[in-house]
Amino acid sequence: MTTTPWLTRPRMATAALAVLAVLALPPLRLALEAGMTTHMLVQFPLLALCGAMLAHALPARWRARCDRWNAYGVSGLLASALVLAVLMIPRVLDLALVDTRVEAAKWLALLLCGAALRISWRPAGLLVQGFFIGNVLPMTVVAGHLFQDTPVRLCNAYLLDDQVRLGQWLVGLAACIAAAWFAQVFRAMMRQGGAAAIVTTPASRGNR
Repeated sequence: MTTTPWLTRPRMATAALAVLAVLALPPLRLALEAGMTTHMLVQFPLLALCGAMLAHALPARWRARCDRWNAYGVSGLLASALVLAVLMIPRVLDLALVDTRVEAAKWLALLLCGAALRISWRPAGLLVQGFFIGNVLPMTVVAGHLFQDTPVRLCNAYLLDDQVRLGQWLVGLAACIAAAWFAQVFRAMMRQGGAAAIVTTPASRGNR
């Protein structure tokens, strides 16, 4: 007897659209965008998560089409890195608050970024993942130190204290992501070493 997983692709897509609808509600959207920290570290990841959920819900034939231009996840991770780099520019945050076109472009870019990460991360493997991490995290740390050390407001819409707080969070978040990825690499190496030991041990016993 086979069981159907509860979180099927249609349900995943429905959940993503529901979260998007909630995030688009003016009270919540304005509350998240009222602070520089919540704007970048709450709204941004939630939009990217919705994009990842929608990508997970894609039919297999659409995923196959994406894989044609996204060999080893290179194209998707490169596009994601470019999107994140642009969205860290303080002027973009300011424009997103006053120009609906920039706001819509920001939402679309983050949805696509999350989708690209979802379909690219596993095919990328540790080598391409390391290249992506090695570019995005230093950029995040530099942006974080810039927000902390600059004595003037970089975003007209946000106070200096919020800017400094965001900088501290960006540096800490980059460190946590780096630690998590290195832990993933260590586990992968341990699994490979364990598998090699299992394969070689019976062979070595047979040669005695």
